[in-house]
Amino acid sequence: MTPSQNLETATSSSSDIEKYSDPEYDPLNELPDEVEMSIFDHLEELRQRIFYALIAVAFGVIGCFFAVKPIVQLLELPAQGVKFLQLAPGEFFFVSLKVAGYTGLLISSPFVLYQIIQFVLPGLTRRERRLLAPVVLGSSVLFAAGIAFAYIALIPAALKFFISYGADVVEQMWSIDKYFEFVLLLLFSTGLAFQIPIIQLLLGALGIVSSQTMVSGWRYVILGSVILGAVLTPSTDPFTQALLAGAVLGLYFGGIGLVKLVGK
Repeated sequence: MTPSQNLETATSSSSDIEKYSDPEYDPLNELPDEVEMSIFDHLEELRQRIFYALIAVAFGVIGCFFAVKPIVQLLELPAQGVKFLQLAPGEFFFVSLKVAGYTGLLISSPFVLYQIIQFVLPGLTRRERRLLAPVVLGSSVLFAAGIAFAYIALIPAALKFFISYGADVVEQMWSIDKYFEFVLLLLFSTGLAFQIPIIQLLLGALGIVSSQTMVSGWRYVILGSVILGAVLTPSTDPFTQALLAGAVLGLYFGGIGLVKLVGK
């Protein structure tokens, strides 16, 4: 070993000793895979990740388009036998594209999420990486739960209200395009609304908001949940809006429990 190498080793050892002896040093704040990259390297990696994600979405959409009829039939079930009409040439074709797009995006989302994680992972500290697995898993489970809740509870409740409201006056024949705008919007908006506990967990774990602060703002949360239920629910009936608002409230207070579990 040359004298210069000895000097570099000694300097490195000395700096490590100083770092570890610092009382404010926290190993969880280190970047374990820190790699020096230029801005152009980052942009090139970002371009590749976006390209791979778009390819996955394209394959998902194309695959769902070829199997779109069973998906459409599944989404028509909550309508309780209502007759659907094609009111313009090609309306069902464009509905098929829309359904295939939403479903393909949903199916390819795990691969897209993987590409996002791989891009941001080198810039995360050990503390932040410990949150990564539970956040990703919890977010995926809650999104699926939100879609299931909308399909099983919200959509049938809203459609039942509309069907029964004018049953003795009008015959129920709906535009296929308008129906799927209603269903797809409600499904995905509910899935997004179910991400509330994950947002709370991140805010609490990062020390931005404590569980006590979340509890103290319960009045604003109730008001916000009512507004959110009215905004996210395409229907105008109060029962469906109250159902979504109640679910949002339950998720919020469940999120407070999660934040308390992590000691925040």
